Amino acid sequence: MSNVVSALQGVSFAGYVRVQEMDLQGMLSFRGDLSMVKIAKAVKAAVGVDMPAQRTIVMNKGKGAAWMSPDELLLMMPYTSAEATAAKLRKSLGKTHSLVANVSDARAVFALTGAGAREVVAKLSPVDMQALKVGEIRRTRLAQVPAAFWMSGEEEITLVAFRSVAQYVFDLLKTAAKPGGEVGSF
Repeated sequence: MSNVVSALQGVSFAGYVRVQEMDLQGMLSFRGDLSMVKIAKAVKAAVGVDMPAQRTIVMNKGKGAAWMSPDELLLMMPYTSAEATAAKLRKSLGKTHSLVANVSDARAVFALTGAGAREVVAKLSPVDMQALKVGEIRRTRLAQVPAAFWMSGEEEITLVAFRSVAQYVFDLLKTAAKPGGEVGSF
């Protein structure tokens, strides 16, 4: 049996912003009618948080739910509990029209920390980073690849991308965070 490892095995870069690939993260893609009480209860039972509002993420003790679209959430939990959480969610929803897919192994997660974190992402994404508040999530592109990111603190951004483009994303972030590249607009 092989050991499961993150896409880039925890690579990091210390520029004017620190870029760090995070450990494995359990992630479920959930689709359904997010306005249904039954679905809200099932999500809360699965990850321990209330249904997030549009374009927000709710986290508590390593578990959470992020609004991805009007009928989609990204649910997060420890990597080792992703499959059990998916099974629990499917069982609680029964025949309720929904989809639960474990996407943990298809994603890479990066943390950007430092006063210039907003600026680094602003160089690569068409999002108004000055307006983004802690707890808000955006699903957009980073240069030429899809990504989702949120303000996980005043000077911290968590970014999720497809594992298949993890090296490309890391290289983009590293280049944007190089010392001397500060624009100073944030």
